[in-house]
Amino acid sequence: MFYIFVKYVIGPFILLFWRPRVINRKGLNIKGPAIFICNHISMADPLLIALIARRNIHYMAKKELFEKPINRWFFKALFAFPINRSSADLASLRNAMKLLDKGKVFGIFPEGKRAVTFELDELENGAAFLAIRSGAPIVPMYIHPNSYRSHRPKVIVGETIHGREVVASIPRSEQAAALTAILESEMINIKGQLESTL
Repeated sequence: MFYIFVKYVIGPFILLFWRPRVINRKGLNIKGPAIFICNHISMADPLLIALIARRNIHYMAKKELFEKPINRWFFKALFAFPINRSSADLASLRNAMKLLDKGKVFGIFPEGKRAVTFELDELENGAAFLAIRSGAPIVPMYIHPNSYRSHRPKVIVGETIHGREVVASIPRSEQAAALTAILESEMINIKGQLESTL
C-alpha cells in the first residue's frame, strides 16, 4: 500500500532531513478511535504528522484536489477522501464516522484552511461535532509556523480531550460550539508552551 510505503520506507529518510522536535510525543500513542487536530501552515503538515505518529491517519482534503485522475489516486492512496468545503458535506462526515467506528485515527485541521499568519485562526465546529457524535477522544497538536523555513519542524502535542465528557452538562444544541471553544483554548495554550521552549 502506498501509504505504508511512504511512511515506513521513504519516511525515515524524510525524518533524517527534517529532524522534527516533538514535545510530549507520548500523547500520540493513543489506542482505539481518536481525532487528531492541528493548526495548518503547509501542504506538508499531513505528512509530518503521519511520520511522527505511530498510528496510520486518515484525512479529509478539499474536493478540488481530487479532480484530476492522478491526484485522485495519489490522495486516496494516502488515506484521504474529499470534502466539499462550500457546503455541509454530510457524506464526508459519515465517512469520518465510519473510520472512527472502526477504531481508526482521523486527522482534521479545524481552521478549515492553511493559515496566512503566525496566529491561530478561528476553529470550525467539525472536529467537535465528530468527537461528540463518535465519543472518540481528541488529541490536539500545534506546529510552529516557521518550522519548514527553519528546516526543523517543531511540534507540541497537548493533553487528550474527551469531548463528550467535558460538554455532557451543556444543552445538546450548544455542545459543538462549547467544545470548539475548549479546543481553541487548548490550541492557544500549547502554542504558548511551544513558543516558551524556543
